[in-house]
Amino acid sequence: MYEIPNYGLRAYALLFSRHGLREYFKQSELDWIVSLSMKKKIFSLLLRAGWIKKISKDEYKCFSPAEIFNHLLDFKVQEIIKEAKKPYAFTGLSAIEIWSDYCYVLRGKEKSPYFIKVLKRDISYWKRFFNENNIPNYLDKGSTIGEFVILISVKKVNFAEKEGLKVEKLKTVMQLAKKNEMFKYPYDYMKKKYFNTK
Repeated sequence: MYEIPNYGLRAYALLFSRHGLREYFKQSELDWIVSLSMKKKIFSLLLRAGWIKKISKDEYKCFSPAEIFNHLLDFKVQEIIKEAKKPYAFTGLSAIEIWSDYCYVLRGKEKSPYFIKVLKRDISYWKRFFNENNIPNYLDKGSTIGEFVILISVKKVNFAEKEGLKVEKLKTVMQLAKKNEMFKYPYDYMKKKYFNTK
């Protein structure tokens, strides 16, 4: 889902309060309220966010608020990152999660961090990439409600591929998991799966 600025919330509230889920409406609904460019911006925003749906060439319909809010905290980072054009590697706890086939899960809907190593020279690309997909992102540390990315800048990115994702190499992840008693279960799982040991 996309972050909706206040003007988008107000426009959706107006359209939904007037038309509900059944009635169709046109962009001309906002003619006397906002400028032409602002009207186009609002409709583009609400369409992209999935808050309204285009029914015909010039008719639209609202999605229900319940449906919208149910999807606000959907996980999307792992699918979106597959479209990235620059090297990266899930690292730290995110790498343990992926290599352990999610027997260790870092995330919940209330807080869902991803730790990702990227090249220092590519930081502006990654900030733009995640901003365009409305995913909060921070350099080295940060936190917010729901899904977010912690970018860790490095000079070189070493990775292996697992299920279409670029992840820090297994040996490095095993060393991290072995150091902390909290990761004993995923460590034992990875050891048994990848090294056939008990």
